[in-house]
Amino acid sequence: MDSPEVTFTLAYLVFAVCFVFTPTEFHSAGLTVQNLLSGWLGSEDAAFVPYHLRRTSATLLCHSLLPLGYYVGMCFAASEKQLYSLSQAPEAWRLFLLLAVTLPTIASTLIYYWSCDQWARHPLARTLALYALPQSGWRAVASSVNTEFRRIDKFATGAPGARVIVTDTWVMKVTTYRVHAARQQDVHLTVTGSRQHALSADSSLPVQLLTIHVASASPGVRAFDIRAANVVIHQSLGDLFLETFASLVEVNPTYSVPSSQELEACIGCMQTRASVKLVKTCQEAAEGECQQCYCRPMWCLTCMGKWFASRQDPQRPDTWLASRVPCPTCRARFCILDVCAVR
Repeated sequence: MDSPEVTFTLAYLVFAVCFVFTPTEFHSAGLTVQNLLSGWLGSEDAAFVPYHLRRTSATLLCHSLLPLGYYVGMCFAASEKQLYSLSQAPEAWRLFLLLAVTLPTIASTLIYYWSCDQWARHPLARTLALYALPQSGWRAVASSVNTEFRRIDKFATGAPGARVIVTDTWVMKVTTYRVHAARQQDVHLTVTGSRQHALSADSSLPVQLLTIHVASASPGVRAFDIRAANVVIHQSLGDLFLETFASLVEVNPTYSVPSSQELEACIGCMQTRASVKLVKTCQEAAEGECQQCYCRPMWCLTCMGKWFASRQDPQRPDTWLASRVPCPTCRARFCILDVCAVR
């Protein structure tokens, strides 16, 4: 390939990737579909749903034109190939032109289909129609969404290609080609993943990103995933204690099971094998309140932790870790330091 052809190809590839995925620099320069077609799209704040009906359609069409734009540019960058003349252009380039013309043709046909009946066939309109009352239509629901989006107490976060918007009634995710929407009272949220980043885009502090699956109870509403940063999921006092209990047992001495002894299922849950043994290690055998337990390993770590927590005063959580409780089997008193993991 000649130098002008290579240069144009690389430059156009960078432009196309940035135009589709839109980094901050392109936003600042106004090189986005929303900015270039702002006069036709209107205002998102004034009419959220009509704005995104037009925005998703315009974005699809503009992105489908990128291959055709590359072909037109190559007509000038590689003029010796005579790409402007179909009869003289190489076979490979004629196939590429066919693809470049087919993409916007398909996109235009799809957009025309969406726009029929005043955009009633658009995916967003169809989603809103699922929440419409029998005597009304999707436009009544859209009007409610528009009103809630104009309120200042809404929550909005995320990059332009993956914004999360929460209003009084709705949970919405705005992507490049689609707007997902679900009514809050119908959704079931499930944390499906968590990623820890050393640095966030907005500060030098670490950030945790949770992936939350939003599934609606309404049939026909497509589920979607959202990402939220630094969400604190509160644990119950019992869960926090079990987590601390397990971490303390890990640093205690371990108990070696004799080779002749086989570990049985935990008698508390019958789901896992017994994994802890009570051995007095906090003090000498004849000292203190704790007593030696002679029971074989019969409990798993979780069940032993739940037993320990169940014997505590719910009003005095500050005393839990230092307290002593009876063995659930023989009633010998023990503390957390006496709970040993079996090996």
